[in-house]
Amino acid sequence: MGRIISINLAVPEANPAKRDVGTTGINKQPVDRLVEVRAPGPKKTGLHSGLVGDQIFDTDNHGGDDQAVYAYAREDYDWWQARLSRRLANGLFGENLTTEEVDVNGAIIGERWRVGPRLVLQPTFGRIPCATFQYKMREPRWLKTFTRANRTGAYLRVVEPGAICAGDPITVEDRPAHGVTIATAFKAYMTETKQLSSLLEIDGLPDSLRKIFEERLPRKR
Repeated sequence: MGRIISINLAVPEANPAKRDVGTTGINKQPVDRLVEVRAPGPKKTGLHSGLVGDQIFDTDNHGGDDQAVYAYAREDYDWWQARLSRRLANGLFGENLTTEEVDVNGAIIGERWRVGPRLVLQPTFGRIPCATFQYKMREPRWLKTFTRANRTGAYLRVVEPGAICAGDPITVEDRPAHGVTIATAFKAYMTETKQLSSLLEIDGLPDSLRKIFEERLPRKR
């Protein structure tokens, strides 16, 4: 059993990396209160974030039901701290939930996480780094470094709504037999696209992920 060690909501700030958007919600700060979580609906026309009180501004690329919640493991932050020689606070990567003792990158896509007494979430895919993330981190070649490390954290879908707070337990209640993890899917999508064909043959792969893989398949010449 793992737990939430921090729930983080957006503190909007200017976004020089994407002038067409102008504002970003990547700056997320911990809150010490109950937070309601519910399915936000379609990416562009819904409520955008799954967390009440959170804000998403780049609605072309973030938010919506399949990216309702973003989770990142404190253990991965500690791994990055050792390599970057700097302190990395919870919420810095823009995650809503900072977790402890949860294998976020090893999560099977579509498994069910019970968070607190009522909330149920499902991992959908890893976080694809963007220009806003690069600007936020101020690290040389950060996008390539983050991709290569394959410690992406996980986007999650809301299956059953509920209120949560820091300290709530996280338990994995069910795991699909297909066995495709967040890390496996991200690596295939980003750097080993030839593996996507074999992943598409797996029974029980979520339709949303199947569509992502199909769009990324190498074109035949």
